[in-house]
Amino acid sequence: MSAIVASDLKKHFTEDIRAVDGIDLDVPEGQLFAFLGPNGSGKTTTVRMLTTLLRPTSGYGEVDGLDITRAPGEIRQRIGVALQEAGLDDNQTGRELLELQGHLYRLPADEVRKRARRLLEVVDLLDAADRNVKSYSGGMKRRLDLAAALMHNPRVVFLDEPTTGLDPISRETIWAYVRELNEREGVTFFLTTQYLEEADRLAHDLAIMNLGKIVARGSPQELKASIGTDVVTVQLDEPHVTRDRAIEVLRALDGATEVRAATNEVVIYVKGGSRAIANVVRILDEAQIAFDEVSLTHPTLDDVFIQKTGHHITEDSDQPEEVA
Repeated sequence: MSAIVASDLKKHFTEDIRAVDGIDLDVPEGQLFAFLGPNGSGKTTTVRMLTTLLRPTSGYGEVDGLDITRAPGEIRQRIGVALQEAGLDDNQTGRELLELQGHLYRLPADEVRKRARRLLEVVDLLDAADRNVKSYSGGMKRRLDLAAALMHNPRVVFLDEPTTGLDPISRETIWAYVRELNEREGVTFFLTTQYLEEADRLAHDLAIMNLGKIVARGSPQELKASIGTDVVTVQLDEPHVTRDRAIEVLRALDGATEVRAATNEVVIYVKGGSRAIANVVRILDEAQIAFDEVSLTHPTLDDVFIQKTGHHITEDSDQPEEVA
């Protein structure tokens, strides 16, 4: 059974601002699904529609078998949500906030106390549990908001860039608990992220989004394998002057399947990348094109993104910042 479904889902704020421009999704129950894309790509707007916080312009969405426009109240009872902006009461303690969340969802009192303590341990806030939230740092508030989203044992959880601003140790802790809930209890996670490593390590399946559209879909392994070549990257000395010429001459490289521009670089998808390096250097030298570095990597999700869009996932896209 599908936990999350979208069919031609759209959100247009104006004719020119098409935050989400017709996407299709089918996320099975028990899957850890990642929505990968840069700021402004439409990830947060999609989450807001699926969690019933924003009404679609058109199209269809379904969460846990319920229509997002016809049953918003029922959906909100069933899901957990941690958005980018944490909605916390600064005058409560961390423990009080989690226990209130449990009581609002009518959990038994004993379970409320035990679960609040367990989640405070998971997000490394047990020592600060009885301090007012207003004394928490931004990262601590982020972790507390995540714990609140999980307090009522939801079967479907939406996490909108949950580890942004967290230190590496906190991020690893969150990843481990998400995996545990997914594997042990079958919780479905819909995770938006800009972090390539997060999507690569956590997701069973992922969609790459850019300018309001899904540009690639599959498991991390499938997407990286789809490139089918090694990746040679040339850092140019004067890219604004020499990039077009470098692309032109490097297309003659034996084994190259594609040559693309990416900001200050030229990216070459080539079979037998280790053997191709010397020829890349020779071709550039003969064309008198100055470069700083030539590097070889195996395909990454960033390479998939570059191949689909022409820029790195961490670079600003041409899409305006999301309105929602």
